[in-house]
Amino acid sequence: MCGIVGYVGNKPASGILLDALEKLEYRGYDSAGIAFAGRDGIKVYKTCGRIKQLREIIAEESKSDSSRDGEFTVGIGHTRWATHGRPSDNNAHPHCAHSGKVAVVHNGIIENYLELRAFLEAHGHTFSSDTDSEVVSELIDYYYSGDPVSAVRRAEMQLKGSYALGILFSDYPWQIMAIRKDGPLIVGLGKDENMIASDIPALLKHTRDIFRLGERELAILTKDGVTVMDSYGERIQHEFEHIDWDIDAAEKCGYPHFMIKEIMEQPDAIMKTIGPRIHDGKIDLGLKHISEEDLKGITSIKIVGCGSAYHVGMVEKYYMRHLLGIPVDAELASEFRYDSPIIDEHTLVIIISQSGETLDTLYGLREARKRGARVISIVNVVASSIANESEDVLYTWAGPEISVATTKAYSTQLVLIQLLSLHMAYIKGTIDEKQLSASVDELMAIPKMLSDMLKKVEPIQYLASQYFNSQDVFFIGRNMDYSLSLEASLKLKEISYIHSEAYAAGELKHGSISLIEDGTLVIALCTYRPLLEKMVSNIKEVKARGAKVIAVINHDDDETENVADHVIRLPECGTLSLPSLTIVPLQLFAYYIASLKGCDIDKPRNLAKSVTVE
Repeated sequence: MCGIVGYVGNKPASGILLDALEKLEYRGYDSAGIAFAGRDGIKVYKTCGRIKQLREIIAEESKSDSSRDGEFTVGIGHTRWATHGRPSDNNAHPHCAHSGKVAVVHNGIIENYLELRAFLEAHGHTFSSDTDSEVVSELIDYYYSGDPVSAVRRAEMQLKGSYALGILFSDYPWQIMAIRKDGPLIVGLGKDENMIASDIPALLKHTRDIFRLGERELAILTKDGVTVMDSYGERIQHEFEHIDWDIDAAEKCGYPHFMIKEIMEQPDAIMKTIGPRIHDGKIDLGLKHISEEDLKGITSIKIVGCGSAYHVGMVEKYYMRHLLGIPVDAELASEFRYDSPIIDEHTLVIIISQSGETLDTLYGLREARKRGARVISIVNVVASSIANESEDVLYTWAGPEISVATTKAYSTQLVLIQLLSLHMAYIKGTIDEKQLSASVDELMAIPKMLSDMLKKVEPIQYLASQYFNSQDVFFIGRNMDYSLSLEASLKLKEISYIHSEAYAAGELKHGSISLIEDGTLVIALCTYRPLLEKMVSNIKEVKARGAKVIAVINHDDDETENVADHVIRLPECGTLSLPSLTIVPLQLFAYYIASLKGCDIDKPRNLAKSVTVE
C-alpha cells in the first residue's frame, strides 16, 4: 500500500529518491524515509509526516556537513501507510538492523512477525519499532555472514504473508537487492543507473524501460546492470517493457487536483477502452485462452472485487442476470475465498482491480482457479500480478490514475464488463445481431454524452455550495440505482470525510429512516424506470421527516422533479448507458464538496491507492 523506491548510479541519490517518492504520494502515506549506502555504512533519515519534511531534514544535515553533500549514490526510500504501530518516527521505514549492516524498506504484511520477533529477541536482537517490517531487517541480519544472497533467501523462506522488499547491505554499498511476493515491484533500467519502485510514475523521469519482478524473484541492482534469480537461484532474463504514455499523463496539467483531471478524462478513457474492441458493430475482446465454446458453457458468474471494483460488479450483476438468464453474483474479494464459494468449471469468475495488485482480490483469483473456475480479469496495469495469474485478461487502457479516489478506472471497468456481457449474450444466443449492434452503438455514444455533461458543471458546484457543511448524507436507490448509490456514497465519504451511507430505498422503513431529521441531505437516484413510482414514495417518506432531497432523474421525469428539492437531470439515453452517465455528476458533487471543505482530495487520510495488504 506504501511506496518503495531505490536508486543506484553515479548521481547523487538524495534528490532522485525524494523526487521519486513524491511521484508516489498519491498512494497514501503517513511517514517517509530514506536510507543511503556509503563508505561509512548505512545512513538513515526518516520522519512522521510528509516528504517535504524529510527533504528539509536531509537538506539541514547537508548544510551542517557539506563534505557529505552528493556523496551517496545508492539508496532506498519509502512512504509508509501504518498497519502495525501508529505513525511515528520510529515506525517509519527504512528499518536498519541493530548491527547497522542491513537496511530494509517493506510493503505488505508479515503475518508471523510476532513469532519471528520472539525468536530474534531470544537470540539477542533488539527492536525499536512496533512494526512487522523491522523483523525483516533483523532476520536478514541474523542469517548474514558475508553472503547477502544467502541471507535474504534464508530469511525470505521464514516469512509468511506478503512483501516487496528493497534491501541495502553496508558491506555492499554499490548495490541494492529487491525481492517480492504478492506485492508489486518494478525494476527500471537506465544508462549507468538502475532503479526499483512500486509504480511507474516514480521512474519516468529517469527511464521508460522497465520490467516487473516476478514472484519470489531476487534482483541485484548495480549501476552497471541488473541480475535476476528465481527461487532456485537460477539466473533469468526479463524482456523489458517500454512505457510509451506521456509523463504528462501522470501530472495535473493545470488542474488543481488529479481527481478532477481524471473525472474530465473519462470520455477519452472510455473511448480508449471500447473503441479498439468494436469492429463493424461486433465485439472482439481478444481473449486468448477462453474460447467462445467455453463461454457458451458458462452456467453461473461471480464478479469479485474490492471497493469501487466491487461496486462495478454490483451494477453489472443486474444487467447480466437480465441479459444472460443465469445466476450472477457480485462478491467482496475479502470475503470470497473464506466463504466456501460454490464454483466449478462451468463458473466464470470475473476479477476486477484497477492496480492488478489488490491482495484480497489476488487471493480470490487463486481460490477461483483452485476450484476450477474459468477466470477473466479486468485491470488497468499491464503485466500486474492479477493479470499474470488470470486465465485471460481485459485491460481497461485507462492510463495512469493518480488520485486515490477512483473515477476513470471505475468508469472504464464498467463499460468493459458491459462489453463482456454483450459478447457472452450474443454467443449464447440471448440477443441477436440487431440487438447487439444497437447496444454497441449505445456504448459508443457514451463518451460524447459525457463530454457534453462535463461542460456544464456549474449546477453541481451550486449544489455542493449549499450542502458542503452537511454532517450526514444518505444515498438511496433501487435495483441498479442502489448499486450506483454505493459508489456515489463511497466517493463522498472518502474524500470529504462526511458521514455517508447508501441504502436500498425499500429498506428505509426497516430502521434507517430513524436517522432522518430536519435538514438531513438525501440523494435519491431515480433512473430505474420500473420502480420509479416506489422511489417517488420513498422521497416523500424522507421529506415528511425533514430531509432535503437531491434527485438524479431521467431526461423526461417531471414527476420526481415535483417532489424533490433539487434535481440532476440526465441526458436522453438508453438503459445500457445510464450507469455511466449517472455516476459522473455524483463524482463531481463529491469533488466540489471536498474542495469547499479544504480537504486533501488526492490523498485522503488513512487511504491508499494500491491496497497490497489483506
